[in-house]
Amino acid sequence: MTAHTSMLHIRVEDDIKVQATQALTAMGLSMSDAVRLFLNRVVIDQAFPLELKVPNAETRAAMQESRAMMAKQRTRFASANELFADLEKNSRQ
Repeated sequence: MTAHTSMLHIRVEDDIKVQATQALTAMGLSMSDAVRLFLNRVVIDQAFPLELKVPNAETRAAMQESRAMMAKQRTRFASANELFADLEKNSRQ
């Protein structure tokens, strides 16, 4: 006896679709296989199969600090050594 199926339409950016298709093909899966696996895990576990967390206060503060630092200084470094020297100099302040 054949199970009844439904068509599922989703929107995703073109580049993500291409990259995901390539990765899944390398694993021997189609996009449809991957979506079916994902949905089956939701049904079996009654949970989202990936860990999602709301950042805690400390993480939110670090994210805000990082954004402020990036907005304040948009320095580009010519080399990794130059970057590390700058990090070391600023860590002493």
